[in-house]
Amino acid sequence: MRKILMAISGLILIGCGGKDAPKPPESALLVFPLINSECTTGISISSTTSQVEFQWQAADHVETYELRASNLITNVTQTISTESLSAILPLEKGAPYSWSITSRNSNVSETATSEIWRFYNAGFETTYAPFSAEIIAPNPGTSVLKDINNEVLLDWSGADVDNDIDGYEVYFSNVSPPSSLIASPSFGSTEVKVSVISNTVYYWQVITRDREGNTSNSGIFEFKAL
Repeated sequence: MRKILMAISGLILIGCGGKDAPKPPESALLVFPLINSECTTGISISSTTSQVEFQWQAADHVETYELRASNLITNVTQTISTESLSAILPLEKGAPYSWSITSRNSNVSETATSEIWRFYNAGFETTYAPFSAEIIAPNPGTSVLKDINNEVLLDWSGADVDNDIDGYEVYFSNVSPPSSLIASPSFGSTEVKVSVISNTVYYWQVITRDREGNTSNSGIFEFKAL
């Protein structure tokens, strides 16, 4: 009887074992075009367009990769799905782009997204406007606790292909678009503290300027002070 019970127990264990659950895909590491760079390797296909090859590293548990490339001026996004580690898209010459890779596996619902890199597709320009400032904090649309001095820290980052950012203009107010120029920090300073009132929604934006007189606008962001 004991041997029979042991055999039954073994069969139960085997039957319940099954296969391991499929693992979600991992994020791909971007390779090219390089972050905050000018991409000069595109193949010209017209006076306004060139083909650019995007490249990334393999990630685990991935069946397909989805490339997303967005024109930062027109906000037009192109996507392409592939099993390989590269893909070619036609891009406007002289335009700034952002790009990222989404990893997918048909066995799971989860996806994984890479970092987002920005670059300029080479054109006929000899100088480029800075990339629009990227907001770090407060996160857009969130509620933020003010500090003991009734202040909130505005934090952003800036980048420029030509590496000649001269400074920033920070606009801030409780109306949109923000009307008050509250600070004009020089390059290297990307933080400003602002006085706030509880239960009030505030709007802010950052204008980036370079030494050639080119500018870019971050767009308008909002947060609620608590």
